[in-house]
Amino acid sequence: MSRIFNFAAGPATLPLESLQEASEKLVDYEKSGMSLIEMSHRGKIYDGVHTETIALAREILSIPDSHHILLLQGGATLQFGMIPMAFLQEGVSADYIVTGSWSKKACDDGNAVGTVNIPWNGKDENYTRIPAQEELKLDKEAAYVHICSNETIGGIQWPYFPDTGEVPLIADMSSDIMSRPLPWEKLDMVYAGAQKNLAPSGMGFVVISDRLAQNARKDIPAYLRYDLHIDKNSLYNTPPSFVVWMTGLTLKWIKSIGGLQEIEQRRDEKAQMLYRMIECSGGYYRNPVDKNSRSPMNIVWRLPSEELEKKFIEEANRQGLSGLKGHRSVGGCRASIYNAMPVEGVQTLVNFMKQFMAQNG
Repeated sequence: MSRIFNFAAGPATLPLESLQEASEKLVDYEKSGMSLIEMSHRGKIYDGVHTETIALAREILSIPDSHHILLLQGGATLQFGMIPMAFLQEGVSADYIVTGSWSKKACDDGNAVGTVNIPWNGKDENYTRIPAQEELKLDKEAAYVHICSNETIGGIQWPYFPDTGEVPLIADMSSDIMSRPLPWEKLDMVYAGAQKNLAPSGMGFVVISDRLAQNARKDIPAYLRYDLHIDKNSLYNTPPSFVVWMTGLTLKWIKSIGGLQEIEQRRDEKAQMLYRMIECSGGYYRNPVDKNSRSPMNIVWRLPSEELEKKFIEEANRQGLSGLKGHRSVGGCRASIYNAMPVEGVQTLVNFMKQFMAQNG
């Protein structure tokens, strides 16, 4: 088997060990005579997988008992609408800090449901930085404050979590979940699509505090009610069982290599290696992001011309470096170096960048 290095933003590369275990057990799970994804979600075997996955997530992220863990369908995008429908009642508004495409999409869905305010918008600066705390004009009466902790398209990440006082802070962490410890005393809700750092697409990983959940509306369609999902331990309806299983396998891999401490070390090593290459290229490769806001998950850069960018991507593909084309809305190049991307993959990319610059500079 020949595996290439997949730098795509999502669906993204997964731990090889997790994929291999799933492959070995897909047809006949633990000698049961059938696949796990054929089993009833009410049965003991699947329930064991489901429960273990939630327990591993709580352990690895040090999630306190004050917060509930939910494994829901619809990915992060469903949460864009589910959150305002649950918490934006008449006469109440929410603050959305817009730092890029994904926080804007969340804001747009919030605005479709109720009233939203934008305490800070990075549009005029082409979404190249994260605001400082003192720049945020937050509403002390807001139902919640929403941020996207890491903007996949723009390649920027919040280096801190803002102080929102008594107002609940909600973070879309789709592209940096499981990559750093989290200050749960600040966070009332974290949600993420599974397809970047956890599993294949099709699931929303949600952590919600009990105090926030208590305020969720109950006069909305059943699937949009957080209280029902909490009461049923994410088994209100048929869960995305394959994605839950793969999430559990990925979490086992994270634990086996040393947990978040090792993940952070590898994250920083990979990111520093690639940013160093960009900075030492004499301007041949250009990263537009403010240095204090650079993402260690999604690294973006431009070349001297779009023609060179096209050639770069084509030649990289031929050498087994896939998924380096920037998002269609911004162009350029992008390397998504999520948890499962090995250090060797980034080193191979850096070597290719050196070679390409030497031949095309």
